[in-house]
Amino acid sequence: MKNTIIAPSVLAADFANLQRDIEMINNSEADWFHIDIMDGVFVPNISFGMPVLAAIAKHAKKTIDVHLMIVDPDRYIKTFADLGANYLTVHYEACPHLHRTIQAIKAEGMKAGVVLNPHTSVDLLEDVINDLDMVLLMSVNPGFGGQSFIENTYDKVRKLKALIERKGASTLIEIDGGVTNKNAAQLVEAGADALVAGSFVFNAENPIQTIADLKKLTSK
Repeated sequence: MKNTIIAPSVLAADFANLQRDIEMINNSEADWFHIDIMDGVFVPNISFGMPVLAAIAKHAKKTIDVHLMIVDPDRYIKTFADLGANYLTVHYEACPHLHRTIQAIKAEGMKAGVVLNPHTSVDLLEDVINDLDMVLLMSVNPGFGGQSFIENTYDKVRKLKALIERKGASTLIEIDGGVTNKNAAQLVEAGADALVAGSFVFNAENPIQTIADLKKLTSK
């Protein structure tokens, strides 16, 4: 039986009631906390920084999956390890020395992931796929919540899955952007292992039930 990882995106939480929403994730069937860090340079938006992540980590009882949408992520690798990140994913587009960055993340005891923007080909990961614990495919353009899902993502997942299998890697595939109950099962069928859901979970009338439904839909 496939156990798909469900990772609610804290970016979509109610920041006036952040502890309440963290406890909701703790008490749900979700597997990970997905944390988006944006700097207003690599992407147009600014999300939150170290103090908020420290507050989340203090209460979170599940895996913390940090997605850096920032320039020069190497400067902060140790900081995020110290703050409790379990997975640290950096953008291919932001790392001129990607292999070095991956090794630096692992040296701090974290799992290393690489993120690809919608226009970036999975073929570019051929030389590092065996070093990666995870590849995160953006199924929207990064920087804003609530965007529509890009349909080409299904083909991209299949292509990435084929690369992973051809190389004999054990890399997970995560999808971020516009994930709902309308596309979750198809994404998993194409080869996805982890699904990030933000607005779909936090805007739901019953977020705990919505997470349970996503889990049921994708873990068969």
